[in-house]
Amino acid sequence: MAALGTIPGAAAAAASVPQRQRRHGAPSLAVAYVPEGARLVSGRQPRPAPVLASSSVALSGPARRRFLCVAPAAAASASASAGEAKPQGFAETYPTLVTGFFFFLWYFLNVIFNILNKKIFDYFPYPYFVSVSHLFVGVLYCLIGWSFGFPKRAPMNSTVLKQLVPVAVCHAIGHVTSTVSFAAVAVSFAHTIKALEPFFSASASQFILGQPVPLTLWLSLVPVVVGVSVASLTELSFNWTGFINAMISNISFTYRSIYSKKAMTDMDSTNLYAYISIIALFVCIPPAIIIEGPQLMQHGFKDAIAKVGLTKLISNFFVVGLFYHLYNQVATNTLERVAPLSHAIGNVLKRVFVIGFSIIVFGNKITTQTGIGTSIAIAGVALYSFMKAKIEEEKRQIKSA
Repeated sequence: MAALGTIPGAAAAAASVPQRQRRHGAPSLAVAYVPEGARLVSGRQPRPAPVLASSSVALSGPARRRFLCVAPAAAASASASAGEAKPQGFAETYPTLVTGFFFFLWYFLNVIFNILNKKIFDYFPYPYFVSVSHLFVGVLYCLIGWSFGFPKRAPMNSTVLKQLVPVAVCHAIGHVTSTVSFAAVAVSFAHTIKALEPFFSASASQFILGQPVPLTLWLSLVPVVVGVSVASLTELSFNWTGFINAMISNISFTYRSIYSKKAMTDMDSTNLYAYISIIALFVCIPPAIIIEGPQLMQHGFKDAIAKVGLTKLISNFFVVGLFYHLYNQVATNTLERVAPLSHAIGNVLKRVFVIGFSIIVFGNKITTQTGIGTSIAIAGVALYSFMKAKIEEEKRQIKSA
């Protein structure tokens, strides 16, 4: 009966069906609509309740009069037995405002992370260890949340673990190489190179997964490739370390998407990202120790502490790691709330915000040609994202038809 309370009018409709009809096999509204109502309550994105489309059962004559007369009494009886129906929360009443807030939070956390992360390299130029600190703080955040039951930890078994390991490995490689790129070149240029990720994604779909990519999508990627090439030719902060690592990051995140599609789990996004972060942390620790460990022990930590102090060094690591985890988590939660097209456009706008704010904050000097190339690349990503989401929506409509 508690489930009925979540669907306006469902209890009344169920109680109003004549007893004789139920004895002769007429479908019970309670049975027909409770499961649908449960999905509406637990779903991320509000949708019209099926009961609204089906509750107007064609009744005429005495049956219609009985329905109209019995409904108020039945509603009162159901209310007395099941308790008062809970009022809709803010998220259900104003879904657009909530979704807008998610986008704002996603952008805000991402911009702050990129700015603070870049500043750390001024006094601590060790991107492998910085990557480990990002994941370590995120894992610590997840463990504390689980200890308080927020959220409740999802169970893990060997089957799910085998599915998540490839995703986590690709996530770890992509994260480390992104951090190395951000340490080597300007944030704006690193994000310009990372705009090529759709190109690698389309290539993987075509040549690895064997899923044909329409010619129109390939053509939409031409501006992306041209724009990144133009921007790279005159970028003042260009170096091969930053460029190559950003390209490796694109490839890694493309494979992460491929393996994510194969890893079909029933976990919610918060638990899923928590487990991926834990596995990725263990993947990132060995290369950090091997590559940067000796330098850190000799003078890395001493130099950083001498410049900013131990307290500020630790607090900066913690704050940046927290922003990294939260922006990724919010990005995942935002994807659950909106259609693929909205999320794709939002992702493009996020990159524009990051590039713009990084130029303002760090005062990066860019040539006119670099600015033009970056604009062309971002416009190409926007065009590709729009067309890809539109094609996917058409496929879903054809399947549901």
